[in-house]
Amino acid sequence: MEHRTRGVALITGAARGIGHAIAGSLALHGFDLALVSLETEAPDLSAFTRRGARAEYFSSDIARIDEHEGLVARVEASLGPITCLVNNAGVTSMVRGDLLDLTPESFDRSVAVNLRGTFFLTQAVARRMLVTPTTGFTRTIITIGSANASIVGENRADYCMTKSALAMMNKLFASRLASAGIAAFEVRPGIIETDMTAPAFERYEPFIKSGGIPMERWGHADDIGRVAATIATGGMPFTTGVHIDVGGGLQLHRV
Repeated sequence: MEHRTRGVALITGAARGIGHAIAGSLALHGFDLALVSLETEAPDLSAFTRRGARAEYFSSDIARIDEHEGLVARVEASLGPITCLVNNAGVTSMVRGDLLDLTPESFDRSVAVNLRGTFFLTQAVARRMLVTPTTGFTRTIITIGSANASIVGENRADYCMTKSALAMMNKLFASRLASAGIAAFEVRPGIIETDMTAPAFERYEPFIKSGGIPMERWGHADDIGRVAATIATGGMPFTTGVHIDVGGGLQLHRV
C-alpha cells in the first residue's frame, strides 16, 4: 500500500475567490487538492503545484446531488482518501432588494446550492470518511458560512436563511462524527473583497472606513485561507461544532 504523506482536501467553489485562496493555503500546509467548481474549463493549477501539492480540477455542480457519489469516487481514485472537505461553494441572491420582492427562483437557487447541495455532499464525504482508514491524518469538515448567519441582511433574505441553516448543519455533523475523530467547523467571513461583494462596494467602503469594521479594512480571501489551514492541520484540537468569525470585528455587538 502506498505510504501517504499529504492529506487530500476537496474544496468546492475553488476556481476563484475564497475557495481558491483556501486551496493555496492548504497546498502550503501539506494537502493535495481536489478543486471543484462549475466551470467546464480547468483553472491554472500551477500556483498549487509550485507549493508541492498534487492538484486536480473536477467540474461539477454541487446542486446536482445525483453526481456527488461519483465525484467523491473520482477524487479518491485520483488523489486518495479525502481527509478534509471544505464546503465553500455558494451563491447570493439573484437580485439584492426588498425581501417582499424575493422570487421563488432566487430562493430555490440559494437553497439548492448553499444548503441542499452542501448538505448532501457533506453526507457523501462523511460516509466515505467513516469507512476509509486514514491513519495519522487530521480529518475535518469546514463549512464556509457567513456573518449573515446571524446578522440580518434584508436585501438578500434567501442567502441569509441558507447560511443560518448551515450553522445548524455544522453542529449536526460535528455531533454525528466526533466519535470517529472527525471534527466539523463553520467559518463565518465578514465583508471580504471578492466578486460576490463587488456589486456592494460603494455601500461597504464608507461603512468600513467609518468604523463599521473595528479593524477598519476589507477582509481578504487569504484571511479565510489561513483560518481554514489552521483547522485542517489540527490547530484546534479537542474542538468541534463551533463557528469562527473572520470579520475584523464586524460580528461584535457594540453599543
